[in-house]
Amino acid sequence: MGSPQLQQKLAELPKTSGVYMFRGHGGEILYVGKARTLRSRVRSYFQDARIDSPRLDRLVERIEDVEVVVTDTEREALVLENSLIKTHKPRFNVLLRDDKNHPYLKLTMNEGYPRLYIVRQPGSDGGVYSGPYVPASLARKTANLVHRLFGIRNCREKLDGKRPRPCLQYQIKRCIAPCVDEIVSLAEYRKVAEDAKLFLEGKNDELIASMRSKMREEANDERFEEASRLRDNVRMLEDLGTRQKMASVRADESDVFGFHREGDDAILQVFSVRSGKVVDRDSFLLEELQVTDDAELVQACLKQYYELGRFLPTSIHVPVDFAERDAVASWLSEKKGAKVVIQVPQRGSKRKLVELVTRNARLAYELDFREEGRQAAERLETLKDVLDLPDRPERIEGFDISNIQGSETVASMVVFERGQPKRSDYRKFKIRTLGAPKPDDFASMREVVSRRYRRVLEQDQEFPDLILIDGGKGQLSAALDALEDLGLSHLPIVSLAKKEEWIFRVGISDPLVLDSHSPARLLLQRVRDEAHRFAVTFHRQQRKARDLSSTLESIPGVGPKTRRKLLIHFKSLQGVKTAPAEALAALLGEKLGRRVHRHVQELL
Repeated sequence: MGSPQLQQKLAELPKTSGVYMFRGHGGEILYVGKARTLRSRVRSYFQDARIDSPRLDRLVERIEDVEVVVTDTEREALVLENSLIKTHKPRFNVLLRDDKNHPYLKLTMNEGYPRLYIVRQPGSDGGVYSGPYVPASLARKTANLVHRLFGIRNCREKLDGKRPRPCLQYQIKRCIAPCVDEIVSLAEYRKVAEDAKLFLEGKNDELIASMRSKMREEANDERFEEASRLRDNVRMLEDLGTRQKMASVRADESDVFGFHREGDDAILQVFSVRSGKVVDRDSFLLEELQVTDDAELVQACLKQYYELGRFLPTSIHVPVDFAERDAVASWLSEKKGAKVVIQVPQRGSKRKLVELVTRNARLAYELDFREEGRQAAERLETLKDVLDLPDRPERIEGFDISNIQGSETVASMVVFERGQPKRSDYRKFKIRTLGAPKPDDFASMREVVSRRYRRVLEQDQEFPDLILIDGGKGQLSAALDALEDLGLSHLPIVSLAKKEEWIFRVGISDPLVLDSHSPARLLLQRVRDEAHRFAVTFHRQQRKARDLSSTLESIPGVGPKTRRKLLIHFKSLQGVKTAPAEALAALLGEKLGRRVHRHVQELL
């Protein structure tokens, strides 16, 4: 039953609602809970008739003290409980660990030349943070809008206004080029950054009023081009505000919870359904659980989930019922400012959707807790640490160049997501760089990196968390030159040399040498080898196509036009080979058709 002091406290507990905290050795907070009646709830932990649970046994054995905070209502206790769990992260409470932190936008107003980019965690470094953005694609869309509206930079260059010329970002109207004083001064750029800050803080009315005032000033000074730009931006902001208001009153919005559990580990998944469509998925890893009751698990997860800044829908569907469902629904309704209903569907389409989320949770469990998933997660985490990356490199893009004696130079790009190949995103490149007396891998690498990320910029595609170049310092420098020309020098990039397996990093002269069994090295090697395999395969295909084309043109009477005609009609060289003489004669005429038929049978 504990020490005499603890027994005295248990005897004097109030009969009101509130929050209780169990403390262990050294004052460590072991568990935080809430209760409608503190006395009966807290004392139940120490009764012989309590539920038989190894988890409770372990908790009670460690309790040396208890603290309580009395509240006026059960709802106040619920809010305080969530706050204390979030602050202290007690080991016996269920703690959500997000497996994909939702992104934030960071505007570095603490820098001389503010820049905007995506981060995974907000900080307290003086920057302006906006978010979290759910779904994650909304962060990229918002960042693109800020770049178009205000021209805020996203590069990591140290600026002094003395750059001789702006980069591509200025040419495609995504940056107003504060790097060149003659284009925009530092003072002017800071004013634009203040406008971007208002936008990210959601102060659109204040921003529109400010932009209207500037528009009138520009018009009065007869700077009509700038005035028209401001006018267009005001209209865009007004249109955006209208669409946001329409979206905020839409019906048919719900979140669906599901989980899969084995022993002390579990995966929780939440699907966001809007207008009948699943628009986003959240997934959480739950390890070393101290909770044995599924209802308690769902209850704890639900309360924490909406404290993470998630959008609150009008209805929430959960797989099992729990004791505090009405109290939690009331608290969420107050938080949203509108009624929120928590349901436990038993049949129909809603129940099928809960079962679908549960199946997805089971699949995620297989990926995250089985051996292969654990190895991938370990490699990504190790790679983040050894390369000092801001986030785990969930998406890696690897490049390689392939040529044999300078002929048919090609390049490949492969993509790995969460440590696994994503073949649908692989890309092939025919190198266009000409004029070199011999193969120039550096120029080829510069070209392919430039082409790849120019397209990413133009099409607002997803940027990688890490770029891997096959080669040494020269290839890395060439790739970095291409990124700097595009204003993307902030993207993490390294190269991996084949023989020594040295890792070269930007701004560090000495290579990084990892143990041959390092998970980070193994992952980089796998990406590099896959890029090499893909490039060599493409190179062979190009050589084969060249050789086959020259084979057809070696036939008397067959030139480039006739060769194209044959390949278009019969789809491939194999189709030409298997075509009957009559079909060839019908296409090319009797004499040439017979000659082609005879030659392809002899040559192929």
